[in-house]
Amino acid sequence: MGNGVREGPVEFQRDVEPITARIPAEDNQEKKKVLNSLMSGALAGAVAKTAVAPLDRTKIMFQGSSRADLSLQEAYRLIYHTYLNEGFWSLWRGNSATMVRVIPYAAIQFCAHEEYKQILGNYYGFQGKALTPFPRFIAGSLAGTTAAMVTYPLDMVRARMAVTPKEMYSSIVHVFIRISREEGLKTLYRGFTPTILGVIPYAGLSFFTYETLKKVHAEHSGKAQPSPPERLLFGACAGLIGQSASYPLDVVRRRMQTAGVLGHTYSSILLTMQEIVREEGLIRGLYKGLSMNWVKGPIAVGISFTTFDLTQILLRKLQHGPGLER
Repeated sequence: MGNGVREGPVEFQRDVEPITARIPAEDNQEKKKVLNSLMSGALAGAVAKTAVAPLDRTKIMFQGSSRADLSLQEAYRLIYHTYLNEGFWSLWRGNSATMVRVIPYAAIQFCAHEEYKQILGNYYGFQGKALTPFPRFIAGSLAGTTAAMVTYPLDMVRARMAVTPKEMYSSIVHVFIRISREEGLKTLYRGFTPTILGVIPYAGLSFFTYETLKKVHAEHSGKAQPSPPERLLFGACAGLIGQSASYPLDVVRRRMQTAGVLGHTYSSILLTMQEIVREEGLIRGLYKGLSMNWVKGPIAVGISFTTFDLTQILLRKLQHGPGLER
């Protein structure tokens, strides 16, 4: 009996050791996956936004203005005028604030998208397989909403820096201090509702379109992965569709964000829309700068998706060796 008592715990320990040893390894893999997604997303956002920063600043200036004669030709005239009067690097004014926002935003968005895809895949029974259209759209919308909720005040600061002379705000911190002191902390979340309403179709359609084009490409070409130029093209289509669908809410968001420094008072989404339509017309007002976005948006989104995918592939190869592609 004494031997039986002593041997029992030894056998039990031998049985559970392989199970407990596997759990840390699985946790480690999950942590690496999340870290890879965060790093790839951060790089994707930084590269894409820096590439189109001059066009982005011009678009924000358009959206904040009540002038009705703004066109693509006028946009390039404005860029040239800014270059002559303020210098070449002024075209990237506010880009530091953009980087402060876009790096965490893109990191969170892409990482959240990977996690939401996995969660929805498990829920619908698609483990390891491409999601069907509706879950694909939901995963993108949830990812964009998550990122926007976390980083919104930084977007507000970026918009303010883009539409004001450099003498008004000396740094990102200065913007936060002045807005908090002069207009109140609530101002940092002005335009938050149209942002969330806009990001649902924007992120949803962008991720949905990109993932769908990659799936269709794999089915019809016989190739497991698209080439980098094909990824750029798929991303450009995704950006074009996503931004066109959500553009009026983007205009409303910018108006509400920049109202404090441009002499307007916008209290709600509907009142802002009504005032824009009354003063400037439906198309000229709510779709102001859209032609600029059709140049800027596809480039930025194409670069962003492509950079994310290629960085993911590179990081996985470095960790696991060749043969593992997204």
